[in-house]
Amino acid sequence: MRPQTVPGRTDHVVVVGAGFAGLSAALHLLGAGRRVTIVERAAHPGGRAGQLDLHGPSGTFRIDTGPTVLTMPELLDETLNAVGERLADRLDLVELDPAYRARFADGSTIDVHADPAVMEEEVRRTCGPRAAAGYRGLRDWLTRLYHAEIETFIGANFDSPLDLLNRELVRLAVLGGFGRLGAQVARRIPDERLRRVFTFQSLYAGVPPRRALAAYGVIAYMDTVAGVFFPRGGMRAVGRALADAAVRAGATIHYGRAVTGLEQRFGRVTAVRHADGPGSDTERLTCDAVVLTPDLPVVHRLLGRRPRRIIPPRYSPSAIVLHAGLTRTRPELVHHTVCFGAAWDRTFDEIIRDGLLMSDPSLLITRPTATDPSLAPEGHDILYVLAPCPNTERARLDWPRIGPAYRDELLAVLADRGLPGLRTDIEVSRLVTPADWTAAGMAAGTPFSLAHTFTQTGPFRPRNLLRGLDNAVLAGCGTTPGVGIPPVLISGRLAAQRITAARSPRSGRPDTPQGPGATGAPAVRAWSPS
Repeated sequence: MRPQTVPGRTDHVVVVGAGFAGLSAALHLLGAGRRVTIVERAAHPGGRAGQLDLHGPSGTFRIDTGPTVLTMPELLDETLNAVGERLADRLDLVELDPAYRARFADGSTIDVHADPAVMEEEVRRTCGPRAAAGYRGLRDWLTRLYHAEIETFIGANFDSPLDLLNRELVRLAVLGGFGRLGAQVARRIPDERLRRVFTFQSLYAGVPPRRALAAYGVIAYMDTVAGVFFPRGGMRAVGRALADAAVRAGATIHYGRAVTGLEQRFGRVTAVRHADGPGSDTERLTCDAVVLTPDLPVVHRLLGRRPRRIIPPRYSPSAIVLHAGLTRTRPELVHHTVCFGAAWDRTFDEIIRDGLLMSDPSLLITRPTATDPSLAPEGHDILYVLAPCPNTERARLDWPRIGPAYRDELLAVLADRGLPGLRTDIEVSRLVTPADWTAAGMAAGTPFSLAHTFTQTGPFRPRNLLRGLDNAVLAGCGTTPGVGIPPVLISGRLAAQRITAARSPRSGRPDTPQGPGATGAPAVRAWSPS
């Protein structure tokens, strides 16, 4: 049975939000011949992939404030193909090698490479021949897991859990996808350090590895098998590329406009109200359909109603992030470094169950200037230090008071782990805490949205159609398929398919591109094997 779609006229679609989800939806809609208007409250595209220019005595540091890990660029290519454009013409992507460097409390390091032969040799060198054999088995399992999930579990619209009853579900079950990720990895990998490398990603899905569904091993597939990339010009270049392509294909984008309400009539949204600030005049955009990308509480507030969900939503942990422009370079750091503490299970219990700050923190350190030095003044570096922490529902902490003290504690921890002098190297900085995520409209003060628990996964995640409204569709990390740049791009395509009645490019022929700038070029497979 084909998924439910928006009935009636859908000629003009208003997209609320110019983040990756909104821009993906817009491009797929444009390619299907719809007229598209995007309303974005910020002065630039990108949404959560924000941008911050910090000016210091040495010059300007161009900082990305959102996601720093870019995987599966095929999805960006598919999105641009919808209007006849190519990724290679819009972005200069660099594949990172290593994708990550893992640093451990005992002083050892493991570099993560997408190339199987190089990674196997790295595992043999650092963990021994038994672990190298285990890595081969793990890589094979992750790849098969990915192929079992991508077309139906991740890349499809659901109207009911019964939609999952197919051969791919059986295949996923046989692979152990409904077991626990930590246990599945431990079966194949004897070295505790290596297990962390292939399971820490589940934290960003809001679940500790020992409890995460093994199906979420696909996140490790994206990072460790398919590879990690970085666009020259920073992550902000991705949003700009998608927005420029949308405008070229005929979209209108209104920046600096906050949506203040949605007019409804006979079960349809008929107009979107927006203004450029409190007290400003409100303007109306009439529409035939609307794509909504803000977090779910914001959507329901715009609709003037409360969510109707039997089980209360559970949100992922949040993060405190230090953005720093340094007075010198730190060449000992690669582009992405995961700095693990000695504690592991206790760390997850503290931030997810107990609402505490990590007593032995594991941190993600990103140094984008390792790949693109032009983002900082010559001879300087940018560092992004992310520490997972409780969200505001789990712990109501006084972040204006605690934040600066915790930042200093994290810098001291990094000094003890072989990175001395960071505090004195900082020329300019900005600290982002759950209080800032809350102020930006993110539910529970977390940029990672709803946790991927079993009851918030696949067909059990809030679907992208809203009860009682015929022509409103959701996109973004709070709906299917979930959190992260690849799922968010997919969510935009799925939202567009609800409006255009197009089939997935994997299972049937999509609408013929008709919008301005569209050439009718066939869409590439979004998740083709590497």
